[in-house]
Amino acid sequence: MNFDIPSSLKAEHEALHEELRLATRAGGEIGEAAQTLARLMHPHFVKEDEFALPPLGLLAALTRGEAPAGMADVLALTDRLEAEMPTMLQEHQEIVVALQRLRALAARADRADLVDFADGLLQHARTEEEVMYPAALLVGRYVRSLGNAAKG
Repeated sequence: MNFDIPSSLKAEHEALHEELRLATRAGGEIGEAAQTLARLMHPHFVKEDEFALPPLGLLAALTRGEAPAGMADVLALTDRLEAEMPTMLQEHQEIVVALQRLRALAARADRADLVDFADGLLQHARTEEEVMYPAALLVGRYVRSLGNAAKG
């Protein structure tokens, strides 16, 4: 079964990608810092799109008490997220360091747009760590518990 990332999260990621793409065109140190950030973020976003965020597509159905056919397939994604969580969090730390550098350069150059972008991306990373990743893991645990309850 395919699990769709909630459209709001998809749109947020697309907007962040676009802002980052624009930042890489800033030139000079700011552009270089944005390119470094992009190199760190791209593989991380790919992982999120592959296994960290798709389980969240089940949240609405599960909260309505629905059990979509094939939902147990989500366990492969949530098990992978759980296994790769330390790496995902380490990547966030590296992204934050690169973001702080971009933010400092942007502040020094009086680029409020890029300061706002960096602040927004920092908040996004915190939201992933505090809400999205744990919610995805809970989806897996809940789906697993439904399967265990059916067996018992």
